[in-house]
Amino acid sequence: MNDLHGQIAVITGGLGDIGTATALELARRGADVAISDIRPPADAEKFLASLRELGVRAAYHKGDVRDADGVAAWLADVERTLGVTPSLVIVNAAIVTPLSLRKITPQQWAAEMRVNLDGAFYTAHAAALRLVAAKKPGRIVFLGSVAAHIPNVNIPAYCAAKAAIRQLCKVMALEFAGDGILVNEVAPGNVDAGLSRKVWDQTPGSRERAADEIPVRALITPQEVARQVAYLCDPENRQMTGSTLLMDGGLSLTVLKKS
Repeated sequence: MNDLHGQIAVITGGLGDIGTATALELARRGADVAISDIRPPADAEKFLASLRELGVRAAYHKGDVRDADGVAAWLADVERTLGVTPSLVIVNAAIVTPLSLRKITPQQWAAEMRVNLDGAFYTAHAAALRLVAAKKPGRIVFLGSVAAHIPNVNIPAYCAAKAAIRQLCKVMALEFAGDGILVNEVAPGNVDAGLSRKVWDQTPGSRERAADEIPVRALITPQEVARQVAYLCDPENRQMTGSTLLMDGGLSLTVLKKS
């Protein structure tokens, strides 16, 4: 298990299933954790206590990644409060609009892009510039998706945003490699979390059917995603940048098989 003591991790969408799993994983490895989400601070109190029980410092900020100035102010506050420039940046906040192109409105499309693409850029960009100014190395990890390369007609805006994130990841990796900042993407397939979990919980048998479509016959847990994020945050990882760590249980291979 990589040692992250002395480092500060910032996580957007930190109260979601993947966000909380990632915060716990990084805290177990010794990192102090600052999370941001749109929910009220009272919703974070119990979770912050669980992080502090691991012997790390933990902080919560109610904020919206669509607000570039707000994101920059949050990162500055984390550095001021915890005394160290955040070096592990987990870009996780996202929403999904389950509507086909025939039904989605321009307003719904724009709203999703504002969170999934603009918000991701605001977070990663502001954090990278702070690291450059502090002359510190760091790790930026985008939570991407298999939807970046497997089209899904039910979530077109999500697919488009995640595809754009993949290219943003590569461009940022190239731009900041000389500064010791490695930028990568974790791209999960079907995760038993968030909107998918709600749908599966409400439809008997749907979870099992979804798992059967995956070659390894198992859905991904948030904890599995978190472990891959932690892997990319490892200080011993000095070469992997601009890469996509695909974890989809072979789902992509079934698309190739059908083509």
